Amino acid sequence: MRHQHIKFSVLTLSVLLLGCFSSCFDYGRPQGSDKLSALLHVIGNQYVDTVDMDDLVEKTIPKVLAELDPHSVYIPAKDAEAADQDLRGSFSGIGIQFMIQADTIYVSDVIPGGPAEKVGLMAGDRIVTIDDSLYVGKIVNNDGAMKRLKGPKGSEVRLGIKRYGEKDLLQYTIVRGNIPVKSVDAAYMIDDRWCYIKINKFGETTYPEMLIALAQGMQKGLQGCIIDLRGNTGGYMGAAIQMVNEFLPKGDMIVYTEGVNSPRYEEHANGGGSFQKLPIVVLTDETSASASEIFAGAIQDNDRGTIIGRRTFGKGLVQQPIEFSDGSSVRLTISRYYTPSGRCIQKPYTNGHNEEYQLDLLNRYEHGEFFIQDSIKQDESVAYKTKNGRTVYGGGGIMPDIFVPEDTTGYSSYYANVAKMGLFTQFPFQYTDKNRQRLSQYTTMEELLQYLKTQDLLEQLVQQATNKGVKRRNNLIRQSRTLMEEILYGNVIYNMLGMEEYVKYLNRTDPAVLKAVEVLDRGESKPQN
Repeated sequence: MRHQHIKFSVLTLSVLLLGCFSSCFDYGRPQGSDKLSALLHVIGNQYVDTVDMDDLVEKTIPKVLAELDPHSVYIPAKDAEAADQDLRGSFSGIGIQFMIQADTIYVSDVIPGGPAEKVGLMAGDRIVTIDDSLYVGKIVNNDGAMKRLKGPKGSEVRLGIKRYGEKDLLQYTIVRGNIPVKSVDAAYMIDDRWCYIKINKFGETTYPEMLIALAQGMQKGLQGCIIDLRGNTGGYMGAAIQMVNEFLPKGDMIVYTEGVNSPRYEEHANGGGSFQKLPIVVLTDETSASASEIFAGAIQDNDRGTIIGRRTFGKGLVQQPIEFSDGSSVRLTISRYYTPSGRCIQKPYTNGHNEEYQLDLLNRYEHGEFFIQDSIKQDESVAYKTKNGRTVYGGGGIMPDIFVPEDTTGYSSYYANVAKMGLFTQFPFQYTDKNRQRLSQYTTMEELLQYLKTQDLLEQLVQQATNKGVKRRNNLIRQSRTLMEEILYGNVIYNMLGMEEYVKYLNRTDPAVLKAVEVLDRGESKPQN
């Protein structure tokens, strides 16, 4: 289901939120929203100093919405485009990924087929000038760089590039174009039978991206799939419904929504899915939210597949976009999501206590929920039954069928100090940048990994950390060696070969992925009663 956008003027918004001022005086004592309208009128006419009333309304709206629930939000006009672009499937830009190191923009990757690649930009280039103005030093930040590099399709941006081995600054004029935003980070055959698909969000292109990945898997002998929703914070409900429909037989409920002012609305599988009998395992963790929980809940409640990992976030409130004429918008909660068994996905919250709500994941961590399954106390008063009669529980989020704790092997105070300084990101990027020409001869994760293992990267990292004031602790370094080397190798692989090869590298030892393969190998993807 896709909720229609509603457009109002800012004046209409003030009427909705603040009421009609005249009624405050025509009908005696002001009530409710009339008081707010009267207050604004009095401030505008009688306050000791000049007041920017538009600015006052801008600051008031978020406070009003914060009293409703944690997910009703106001988006100012200046932030509206950025808030939606990740889900739209594309944006207008030059087609690079970048990092900011030493107050300079470094091109970390050039998107194939994009405008930057067409004119010859390369990974490792440093952007020194933008539109003939110097852009280096303390003024450089992520938001500023994005604003300068993005722009309307067909517009031009001039870049001055410093490239390794080139004495002079290289000048490029790039015509901005549509840059695709991928929802699928990785899709590959994890062995000769099982396909692995990692989905980072549910956007406009996610459903076709998944279908393409599954079709390519079928050509390679696909017999089952692992859908990885860890870290997927959600997106469009419609995309999740389309995707899970591919795996469910006709008539199975996918999700329903309901609110005081929104009648119950149900979504059922239409029977047109191409993978209704394909074994499926879904991976989740504490950051899987909203549309991810709709997908996982439908698979679990219909006993269609196995959920592996940790309890999901618990975001089950449905927002409807309301757009205003100045480009700003409100995302107003209008109903709740419920899984097919009747569970409300939304975790408990107290109106007006959003800070407490935001600390929920930290509280779960400190309580031990990420590490010990028994630390999670199920509320037996909200027990429900799946299609085949298994008991599942409400209370917020989706509990996995198989719990996999967060892996803390190798953690130490030395590791924490190095991580705190950002060296696990900075050092691999610097190493990549200095050795890019040599590293470029390795085209697969396996080849590059074998080379990196000969380079003693950990010792180089430790020396850099020592130079930055992190005391060398040999016993702790030995304790954390495997973990730190894994991070260093992984980040260099990401810098050189991109996200999919990086995910392949991580999955070699990922406990949840290994458990998923084990479940599929045993033919036990469908939970037993």
